[in-house]
Parts: sequence; C-alpha cells; structure tokens
Amino acid sequence: MEERRLPETREEEFMDIHRRAILGILALASISLSALSAHAEDVTITVWSLDRDTQPAPNLINDFNKLDRGIKVEYRQIQFDDVVSEAMRAYSTGQAPDIIAVDNPEHALFSSRGAFLDLTDLIAKSSIVKPENYFPGPLASVTWEGKLYGIPKATNTIALYYNKDMFKAKGLDPEKPPQTWDELMDAARELTDPAANVYGLAFSAKANEEGTFQFLPWAQMAGGGYDNINAEGVVKALDLWKTIIDEKLASPDSLTRGQWDSTGTFNSGNAAMAISGPWELDRMMQEARFDWGVTLLPVPEIGAERSSAMGDFNWAIFSSTKHPEEAFKVLEYFVSQDQRMFKDFGQLPARSDIAIPPTGEPLKDAALKVFLEQLKYARPRGPHPQWPKISKAIQDAIQAALTGQMGSKEALDQAAEKIKGVLG
Repeated sequence: MEERRLPETREEEFMDIHRRAILGILALASISLSALSAHAEDVTITVWSLDRDTQPAPNLINDFNKLDRGIKVEYRQIQFDDVVSEAMRAYSTGQAPDIIAVDNPEHALFSSRGAFLDLTDLIAKSSIVKPENYFPGPLASVTWEGKLYGIPKATNTIALYYNKDMFKAKGLDPEKPPQTWDELMDAARELTDPAANVYGLAFSAKANEEGTFQFLPWAQMAGGGYDNINAEGVVKALDLWKTIIDEKLASPDSLTRGQWDSTGTFNSGNAAMAISGPWELDRMMQEARFDWGVTLLPVPEIGAERSSAMGDFNWAIFSSTKHPEEAFKVLEYFVSQDQRMFKDFGQLPARSDIAIPPTGEPLKDAALKVFLEQLKYARPRGPHPQWPKISKAIQDAIQAALTGQMGSKEALDQAAEKIKGVLG
C-alpha cells in the first residue's frame, strides 16, 4: 500500500485541498457526462402507419417526443396495399417495427401467427387502457383465442343518408326515413326519377372489400354471417340487392364503384339515399346543396337484430420487439389522447366512454349521434386469419348474382363451400 505524506506547510496543505477539489469537480463532471450520454441513448421505438401529416399517428408521435420520457419514437408512413405483405416480410426477416397500425380485418392474420405481442397482461395492469371502455366490435377485432393482441385505434361504420328535400317533393315524411327493408324498397321506388337522372339509392357492390363491407351487415341482420353465408335470410338480402339493380333503383355502376364515388352521386343530387359512413360528413357539408339526414341501417323487419359494418385500424406491437414495455407506454400515450381523435383528426374514437364534442353544425351533429348509435351494433369482419379469402368468396357471390350469372341461392351456396374449405 502506498504511504501518504502529510503536508508540511500551509501552502502545501492549501495545494492539497485545491487538488482534491479539482478531482471532485472532475468526478462530478464525469457523472454528468455519463448521465447526458445515457439520456442521449433513449430507447427508440419505430411506428408504421398509413397516417398522413394531418392524421393521428405523426401528430401524436411528435407530441410524445416533446415529453422527453426517455423514449424516442420514429415514424414511417406506409401504403395501404403494402401493409400486410411488407409487414409480414419485415417480421419474417427480423426487421419489423415495434408498433404498427393494421386494418381491423387483417389483425387476426398476424395474431394467429404469433407476429403480434399478447398484450393481455400489460392491459390488465394499465390504468389507461380499459377494455370495458371500447365498443364491442373494435374490441373483438383485436381479440384472438381470448387474448388481446392490440388496441383499437379508431373506428367507423355505415348508416343510411337521405335527402330530406327529395322526400318532401315526393310526399314522403322527411322525419320518418325507412326503418325496414320493405320501407327502403318502397322509398327507393318512389324516389327514383329517370327523367331527372335520380336513383333511389346509392351503395357499393364493388368486387373488393368495400362490397363485402356493405353487404355483410345485411347478411348478419338476416340471421347469417360469413360462416353461414347461404342462410335463407341472406339469400333474401341478396335478392333485394338484385331487385335494386334490375329495377334501376340504383345505378348499374354500383357493381364497379366504391363508396366514395357512390356517395358522390348522392352529394350531387343524383341519388335520394346512400349507404355510407361518417368519413363523408365533412365532404357532404361542403358539397350537398340540400337538406339531408342520417338514420340507422334498415332492418329486415321491426324488432330484428341490428348490425353494421366496422372499419378503421388497430394498434399492435410486434412480438419481435426488444422493448415491449416501452412500446406499450407509447400505446398508452396514444390511448390517453383519444379525446382528440374526432376534434383534431375527424375520426371516431373506438371507445363508448368518450363524448363527441358538438361541432356547431346541426346537420353534422345530428348525423354523428346516429353513427355513434350505429357503432353499438357494428361487428368486425371475422376475426379470422384467412379473411381475404373469405371476403373474396362473398364478393364473387355478390357479383355473380347481380350480373345474372347465377341465382342468389346458387351463388351463396358456392360461396359457402369456398368458405367451408377455408374454415376447415
């Protein structure tokens, strides 16, 4: 052990104290630099989503990063058509992001393959994410085999828009829109006016997911569903769609046009009613030059079970993440901002415990109340890992029946066989 020499003079004593002080300062500086270095090495969480700069993801991420919580979130915008293929490829090659937003019918594909992290325990411990606060449909879309593999990001549904001015002109009560299928057919016949280039109804029967999105509620209200697509009531529903097309109560190009274009027909005054969603409200406020309203989707008969389609995306954490706790904290922040979902971004929160603030536009506010009521009955597509194949079978049946290639029963029987093969 080194022998230390005691200072012999006051000058030496002073120098010794000075030397110790400098060493202390250097030690503190070292500690401070270490702290700064640790802070500079925040955990990085990557997020993929379709959201543009006016939509939730990039804005919520910017706000989160300003909080300086030791987690840095990096954002990448991806394209709709690339979500499934690119996400699965990234997961299989070990390059998946920590968090992704996926379309709700695609969620089960990832969950069933172990690609998404089981969040059940994390959610159970959370004081922010409460499953009971969500509408049943969105919550069901993130559930697989009784476990929660995501958190609903936002939601939407469809209902019946109608032109009150046209109702008045035809002697129909604008405060009593169609409530049943028969009433819808009667109103569509009364309102259709070929001389004025007006169809009674606008909807989408396109051979893609939009067609399934619009038809499935009819099937469900008729006692069927994707796993019982040829039920007697579903055949009747498809027969009604066929009648609407055959009698030209809707435009023939309903078979090829999506919801956006079909609703445009309504906005322009060329359709008296339209089946569409809340995403059209701002556009309708700008384009529609008439008095309009929204009502719940008509049911087969009074007292029948209601249903509606359910759209929008869910958040999920990839099971390959190296930072599950930090990724979940990011999702908790997103959930804590759900009150902003409609006010700031025009999207409906997936939660039933959040009130939509009045917009000050009477038509819009009345419509929002209907859509929020309709969300109580909205059901997910599936959930099933092979949903695209199931949906394709339904789309093919719709097209075959409406174009006259097959009768409704034959087309739906064929779809049922295809779906049975998928379900196993």
